[in-house]
Amino acid sequence: MLHNATNGFSSTNLIGVGSFGSVFKGILDDEGGTIVAIKVLNLQNPRASKSFMSECKALRNIRHRNLVKVITSCSSIDCQGNDFKALVYEYMSNGSLEKLLHPALETEQQQPEIQNLSLLQRINIAIDVASAIDYLHHHSHEPIIHCDLKPSNILLDDDMTAHVGDFGLARFLTKFSSHNQSSSVGVRGTIGYAAPGKHKIC
Repeated sequence: MLHNATNGFSSTNLIGVGSFGSVFKGILDDEGGTIVAIKVLNLQNPRASKSFMSECKALRNIRHRNLVKVITSCSSIDCQGNDFKALVYEYMSNGSLEKLLHPALETEQQQPEIQNLSLLQRINIAIDVASAIDYLHHHSHEPIIHCDLKPSNILLDDDMTAHVGDFGLARFLTKFSSHNQSSSVGVRGTIGYAAPGKHKIC
């Protein structure tokens, strides 16, 4: 079904590429012809399966208007008999915040209708993202740290409402019984990432 929805995962349906896989726009063969975003994991990357499991674990118990909604997940075998893992999300028609903030990074083909964000839109997006993070840290079933928050992981719907996505590196916090206890973890997130236009402050 996912193969048909994306015309065989055609490059013309490709809308994004990340560390652990590629995202395709697809149209499901249902009554309404639902438009979705399908993230296909690159299982050649040894960390992709772990990312898939982390994302499934994070998304199965969280519900918030500013988080990308997952419709379903797929763990199966593809047409060639290889392992296949994918996540199906609600489609965000206005793409990522990164593409709107830095349109020069995209070709005209990928971003045909470039629009400038007004100050009010930027403030509303910041509020949406803050609401999502507050929910994850303080109001979800188990506190979750996103670990890879960046403009390319903030997606915008028809109404320019921001949704935080990509929970492949999410970390679940355990509640310690003592304030003196601490947890030490390695660096997580996009290694060496700096948003375009961001300058180092000495």
